Order: sequence, then structure tokens, then C-alpha cells
Amino acid sequence: MADRIDFQTDPDKMRHWRVAYDGPVATLLMDVDEAGGLFDGYELKLNSYDLGVDIELADIVQRMRFEHPEVRVVVMRSAKEKVFCAGANIRMLGGAAHAHKVNFCKFTNETRNTFEAALEDSDQNYICAIRGACAGGGYELALACNHIMLTDDSTSSVALPEVPLLAVLPGTGGLTRVTDKRRVRRDLADVFCSVEEGVKGSRALKWRLVDELIPNATFDERVTARARELAQSASGRGASQGIRLTALERSFGADSVTYSTVALQIDRTGRRADITITGPSEAAPHDMDAFTEHGARAWMLRCARELDDAILHLRSNEDDIGLIAFRTEGDPQAVVAHEALLLDNADHWLANEVLTLWKRVLKRIDMTSRSLVALVEHGSCFAGPLAEILWAVDRSYMMLDEFEDDDRPLATITLTEASFGRYPMGNALTRLETRFLATPEQVEVLRQRTGDPLQAPEAEELGLVTYAYDDIDWEDEVRLFMEERASFSPDALTGMEANLRFAGPETMETRIFGRLTAWQNWIFQRPNAVGPEGALQRYGTGLRADYNKQRV
Repeated sequence: MADRIDFQTDPDKMRHWRVAYDGPVATLLMDVDEAGGLFDGYELKLNSYDLGVDIELADIVQRMRFEHPEVRVVVMRSAKEKVFCAGANIRMLGGAAHAHKVNFCKFTNETRNTFEAALEDSDQNYICAIRGACAGGGYELALACNHIMLTDDSTSSVALPEVPLLAVLPGTGGLTRVTDKRRVRRDLADVFCSVEEGVKGSRALKWRLVDELIPNATFDERVTARARELAQSASGRGASQGIRLTALERSFGADSVTYSTVALQIDRTGRRADITITGPSEAAPHDMDAFTEHGARAWMLRCARELDDAILHLRSNEDDIGLIAFRTEGDPQAVVAHEALLLDNADHWLANEVLTLWKRVLKRIDMTSRSLVALVEHGSCFAGPLAEILWAVDRSYMMLDEFEDDDRPLATITLTEASFGRYPMGNALTRLETRFLATPEQVEVLRQRTGDPLQAPEAEELGLVTYAYDDIDWEDEVRLFMEERASFSPDALTGMEANLRFAGPETMETRIFGRLTAWQNWIFQRPNAVGPEGALQRYGTGLRADYNKQRV
């Protein structure tokens, strides 16, 4: 476990970012420690970043929402002279295993999406103040902000130079945000993405690559004024003090990770991981004051954070595990009660943050490139946010009728109000709307069953599970499915599952992840990029890459 990547950190351990708070405005300074790479073999020069830098950023963005709800505007800046950010570290990309590169790109995408959505979800507006060179992933940091301010001088520019320089694509949504979010004209975007030196000054403003161009002499003053202006126009959430996100309770074994509400067990022979989520053992807090007093110990918040960490651990540390099986245990009505407190107080800042955290965690499951199955066993508690897992997975199996020598309560599924809109997918639909795309009237039928504990015959009839099996067939059918899944090509499964999970309309978010899964996954394995004479390997050597010119 010495090489395990840990996605948990805290402010005292930060090496790459600093935050200064001034009432409703926070300044987020990127100050990457060159010697602080996650792995050996490269230096993080020019504010370039690796996964470790992004893990810290993700933690800051999360803490900003829970620990500092008073913040209305976050100004992202560089603490380095003459450089904003050089993007993802090229030496790291050139030497990293393919799986690490793809998971790195996926995590950075998810982090960008989180602060990009902070204005809508949490009334926290991110603006980017660029002084110096801003290239590749550095510009993608800016693109995910809602407002970009650029210094008008000879050294400040924005660039996406991956195609001419590295033979790869912007891996964290750059191309998509340029066209879909910034709405840069297609031919101008083509020029922009074809020049290594990027674009600066009035041309960057005219081409919609930035929102403001400011003389260097007045840049700092204008950034401060803009931040204050945006902060004053924000509605605010009525909270002057947040809660502390305390460290997760975790213990690691050779084949397990155990949390307070989540247990992860790995079967290496079967290439399977079992995630068991335990429902709340205590009654729901009676009001939001009591919930706030519980803070990070409250079940809804604690469970979301632990499940998120378990998923990230599997993604980056267990890449031979091809199947994740989700189980739950506990009282479904207790889950309903804990969620109901937040739904009934959705205008309370903390209730809103916990519910939007669940939205993000469930999206993380949607985007995980593993086969996913849910097993609705007797004694389970697939209700509220846990029921969403049933429609995030690729298949679900439910126990039918009583099982011999099993005195647990019969398996049920319980829909809640949140099933119909609180946890949308990346396609902007609920998981039920995506599931019943051809029969949208079925969603209205299900809405009438909100709160009912649905046993297997009804759940299968209503289309909420794939199969329901009795005592005679359960073990064999589940085993056969898992053995079959393990026999298929992981590459084919990744492509199949990513295609099938996102039915319905395309959004900027689904396009970003779809292109990452298909094109970036493919390009990152091509010799033109990663071969011995490829661009990533020859970068900085003075030798030009030797490309195979065949178009595929």
C-alpha cells in the first residue's frame, strides 16, 4: 500500500495552493511546489500540475462550500512571476502509465466541473485573473471559471497548444468549453488550438477567449473591484459560519478499506470489489440546528464523503478490478428520514450543500469506468440517495420472496421526492428519466409510488431492477453474471458501458466526458504521442517528434 494515492488532505498539508479570506471574497493562489510531485522523476516547474496538485484543489473547492459559506466570489490567481499555469506536467504525462493519465484527466474534469457549478449550486462565483502565460491545463482552469480577466502586456497569453506541441488533446474539457461555453467561432478556435504561442491582448478579447482585458498597471485594482462588485450582486445564503470537514475515519487492509458507513472488500481472484453501505443507526436530527451541530458526523454528509473516497480509491489504486458490486444494509425508512430533513429544508445552506454533494458523488459513480452492479438483498436500504445507485449501475438484481434461514426484512426499494430531480446526471436528466427515455409516462407512474416500500415483484414490474430471483436461482444467477463480466474485454466493456449510461440529450458535461473516454483514451496510446519518437517523449530534448502520418 506504499504507492497508494490518497485523495484526502487538509489545509495543514497543502503544498501547492494558498487561500486568503476577506469577507465575501476569497483569493485562491496557485503556488506549486516544484519538488512536490506525486511521483519521482519530474519537477512541477512553471506552476505545472499533476494529480497531487488537483487533489489539493478539489479539497479546497469542497471546503470553500462547507467551511466558508460566507464566500461569494473566489478569485483564482498565480503566485508565480510571469506565469499563471503551464498546465499538466509534461514529464509526468510522458512517464505515467496509460491508466493513470486517463484517471488523472477524469478527476481533473470532475474538479473543474465542481467549481464551475459552484455559482448555480452554492452561489459562489469563480473568476480567474491571468497574469503571465496561461497554457493547456492552465487555461482549462480559467475556462471552468465564470469570468476571465487577462493582463494586457507582452507576456500574458492564453493557449491550448496540445495538438501542435504534444500530439494530444486538451484533456480537461478545453476544446468543448471553448466552443460550447465560450462560444468561440469554429474557424477562430481552429487557429487558436493550432498555435503553440497562444493568443494575447485584444485578439484574445475579440475572439471571446477572455472577458476582460486590463492594463498591467491597474490590473490588481480592477480584479479587486470586479470581485467586490460580483460579491455585492450575489444573493447570499444567509450563513456567516460554516462547519469543519473533519478527517474521514478509515482503516486499510491488504484487500479492504473500512469506513464508518462504507466497507470496501476486494476479491482479487474474481477481479471484483464489493461496496457495502450501512444506513443510519441513529434517528435523523430533529432540525437543521441539530444537523449543523452534528456537522461532518451527520450520516448524510459522512456517508457521501466516505463513498466518494472509496470510488476514487478504486479508480486509481485498483485498476485490475473490473466490477464493482454495491450492497446496502439497514433500515430504509431511516435513510428516508435523514434525507427528508434536508429536502424539507432545502433552502438552508448546509442542507443544500449536502444534497449537491450527493449529486456530485452519484455523478462520480456514473463516470467510473468499471462494470457496476447493485444487489438488492434482504435487509438492504436502497432508499433516497442510495436508491439512485440502482439506476447508476449497469444491472441490478433483487431478492424475491423469503430466503431459507434468512430472517432479515424482505428487500424493498423506496422512492423519495429527490428521485425526481434532486440528483440529476450529466445529461441534465434524472436517472429515472434516463432509464425510461422511451416511456416518460412511467416516471409519472413511479412518482405516485413515492414513499412506498416496493418489494421485488412490484419493483421488477415497474422496471426499477433488471431481474428479481428467488432463493433457488439467486446465487447461481448472480455468480454467472459476475463470471461472464470477468471474461469480457475490459476495453470493450469500457466503451459499451460509457455509451449506454448516457441516453438522451447531449450536454457540455456529457460531451466533455464522452470525448475523454473515446478520443483522449485512444490518442494517449498512439505512438505519435507516447512512442519513443512521439511528442511527449521528445518534448524538451530539442528533437522534433517523428509522426506516423497515416490518418485513422
